[in-house]
Amino acid sequence: MMELTRKGEYAIRGIVYLAAQPPDRVCLLSDIAAAVDVPATFLAKIFQQFSKIGLVKSYRGTGGGFLLGRVPEKITLLEVVEAVEGPIVPNRCVVGAGECVRDVTCKVHPVWKRVQGQVRDVLAGVTLKELSEV
Repeated sequence: MMELTRKGEYAIRGIVYLAAQPPDRVCLLSDIAAAVDVPATFLAKIFQQFSKIGLVKSYRGTGGGFLLGRVPEKITLLEVVEAVEGPIVPNRCVVGAGECVRDVTCKVHPVWKRVQGQVRDVLAGVTLKELSEV
């Protein structure tokens, strides 16, 4: 993944909005979707994924909605992106060891590994707290 999909973009918009709310404020999915201009049904699927891995907490019923699963300074952009997009892969040869038969001899392979590492480092260095501050 080098180009963020629409799903990734929507995921970031939704969770950054949530991060900007007071820590104990449970937000309705419909309110989040309207505030960040994302279809509610699409955002619901994204937040279900987030809920399974603890990025958000979901509450059902009256007064139900979503809260961040952890404090915003403990959630990185890398976690959010990889939760919806999967691992960051600039070229298929860096998906895993042995994925490419030339990974040991190819002169470009180490470059792709470096690109992958730098992109991951940049995203890991940005927290939701930073992104949600006005």
